[in-house]
Amino acid sequence: MTSGNPWLPYGTCPEAGMRLLCLPHAGAGAATYRNWGQGLPPEIAACPVQPPGRERRYGEEPFASVEPLAKELAGVIADSVRAPYAVFGHSTGALCAFETLRELRRIDGPLPVHLFVSGRCAPQTPLTRHDLASMDLVELADLLRQLGGTPEEVLAEPDLLALLQPLLAADFSVNQGYAYTVEPPLAIPVTAFAGIDDQGADVALTEPWAIHTAREFALHALPGGHFAIFDSAAAVHAHIAAALAPYCGD
Repeated sequence: MTSGNPWLPYGTCPEAGMRLLCLPHAGAGAATYRNWGQGLPPEIAACPVQPPGRERRYGEEPFASVEPLAKELAGVIADSVRAPYAVFGHSTGALCAFETLRELRRIDGPLPVHLFVSGRCAPQTPLTRHDLASMDLVELADLLRQLGGTPEEVLAEPDLLALLQPLLAADFSVNQGYAYTVEPPLAIPVTAFAGIDDQGADVALTEPWAIHTAREFALHALPGGHFAIFDSAAAVHAHIAAALAPYCGD
């Protein structure tokens, strides 16, 4: 299924019992979740989110800060997504998901039943900033290699890396340039996933997400690094299914 809305290129699956909106990490697009989402139970439909600047939206300017992204996406959700729904975000996508829900609350939009985050330290934790736009390709490849998750064939291909650099620079700016402001916790449960070897978002750095919910908080440690949710997809899907089961109906 496809959608006329560029933010939701594969549709919103209104026939499903539950929609799980999935926000991608830096440099990635909606296709990241196409295969990953197929492991979810049939009553939960993965609905990948496509920010501008990637895949079919390659010709659009990517956002370089989270605030305008959250405002636009919150409006799309309020207009296009049927309840009940939940939101999942990985890395930069986790921060974007969090701020989008805070924006939905500001505009009295329909909140999801659950927020799932992974690969991102709690929003109140400041990050080291890297100016990817000014790096040469060797420096860029070295940084991405340190962070993990980027295929070596991409890092070894200068032309491809040069094409990705503007998007990566914008996405890193969204994540690392974020300035946290205090607001009341969300009135929905939050579940966080942390790769035990993820230097930027291990269990200790992920646990403070707990302050952002007035409801239940769960933290699941996964073997591996920054992209542990893909390596341990079956376990992640089981936790998501258990958390959403009360909302999926018969």
